[in-house]
Amino acid sequence: MSDRLSDLLMAALTARSGLLDQLHGEGTDAYRLFHGSVEGLPGLTVDRYGDQLLVQSFHQALAPEQLAELGRFYGEALPGLAVIYNDRSQSHSRIGNPLQGDAKVAAHTSREIHEVGVRYLYQARHAGQDPWLFLDLRAGRRRIMAEAPGKSVLNLFAYTCGVGIAAAKAGASHVVNVDFAESSLEVGKENARLNELSCRPRFIKSDVFAALRQYAGLGQPKVVRGKRMPPFPELAPRQFDIVFLDPPRYAKSPFGVVDLVNDYPALFKPALLATAPGGRLLCCNNVAEVDRDAWLEQLQRSARKAGREITSHEWIVPEADFPSPDGRPPLKMILLGV
Repeated sequence: MSDRLSDLLMAALTARSGLLDQLHGEGTDAYRLFHGSVEGLPGLTVDRYGDQLLVQSFHQALAPEQLAELGRFYGEALPGLAVIYNDRSQSHSRIGNPLQGDAKVAAHTSREIHEVGVRYLYQARHAGQDPWLFLDLRAGRRRIMAEAPGKSVLNLFAYTCGVGIAAAKAGASHVVNVDFAESSLEVGKENARLNELSCRPRFIKSDVFAALRQYAGLGQPKVVRGKRMPPFPELAPRQFDIVFLDPPRYAKSPFGVVDLVNDYPALFKPALLATAPGGRLLCCNNVAEVDRDAWLEQLQRSARKAGREITSHEWIVPEADFPSPDGRPPLKMILLGV
């Protein structure tokens, strides 16, 4: 297994040589080095975030000798990068392995990373589970930056606001980030402070259903079927030139149910209505078993029912550090002209 692990890591690094040259030329120091589900060891990922390598195991913990070999391999191939190991093979993907000494301090210390000219904060361990910047969305952020100059942008399920900060960096005229988690929005605000931006982004702490329905002109009642809704910010109807929709697989709140398998239109319809005619709506679906062609047909049907037309569509594929053997990666991103 030891020799095989080194061989797999080397094959993955070699396959990325062209992309890494491009990314380094752009000043990008955040990317995936090993994508185990495709590159020979399912459940293992290795990501570079600035001066750290974040190693994560999702199916079973790495044996100590495997982790040591991994460290030796990258110590020779990419010297100067500290290894932080997060074992997430236990229930609910919680990080299970303790860290000691300098490694613990390094894992809990935020640092600056860079992607396509944008600065972001990163911390290997924090109150949540996932990294503050999802690397497979780089292609989506890159495309939003190309579309954003002079445009208004609505970033839904914004998390740490990577898309919104990228849009503002690229010259957007107005950016709104919506997420229910104050802790994530605080990271987004710090990301904004790291960059010289074309506008001052807005950060709205709200259930996305409540905010989106108001922007779409559908309204959000304060009482539904005799039950008072939790407090939410009151927003005026508004349409945006660009809307970015990246929901989690499943989430339930008093305002609605996010279900990417069975009911994507519940979010898609108000997102479409909040997109200005002639605008762009970039939708994401990270559920592997959802067929992308069937999903597109679902979106087209939903648009017709809403009285809007999808005038164009373009699939945006994650970059080469997230390889897909069949060209249909689990993360599906589609840019719709509406």
